[in-house]
Amino acid sequence: MNTVLLSIILVPIIEIYLFIKVGGQIGAINTILLILLTAFTGFLYARYEGLNTLRSGLSQLVKNELPAYEIISGAAIAFAALLLILPGFATDVLGFLIIFPFTRKLLFEKFLGKFKKEKTKKNDYIDGEFEDIEDDNDRKI
Repeated sequence: MNTVLLSIILVPIIEIYLFIKVGGQIGAINTILLILLTAFTGFLYARYEGLNTLRSGLSQLVKNELPAYEIISGAAIAFAALLLILPGFATDVLGFLIIFPFTRKLLFEKFLGKFKKEKTKKNDYIDGEFEDIEDDNDRKI
């Protein structure tokens, strides 16, 4: 089954289950307030981290370096902000994991490690053949 289709089906089921469990423990009003609090906190922290990433990216550009990490980090922060704004506890946990710099670096290292392993498998040389041809005009000079 397609991963996107599976996540579209499973994420709401998990969120509804968590709403029922948390709502049964702390009450419906407190559950709603907690969801609004995490959305507001996530929005503010995403804005703060986004501005820090933008500053870091601009300093990389001033140094004439490619801000690759900052570009990936900015996209991750935007995705984390979306997860935090969506109502739900599972998406909030994943959003907070992505938005904090320490855990974001750990997640990047895990995923980039897979790409680095694939990249090192490639050969760094070009295989080819050559033939040395002596020209009669070169001998006369």
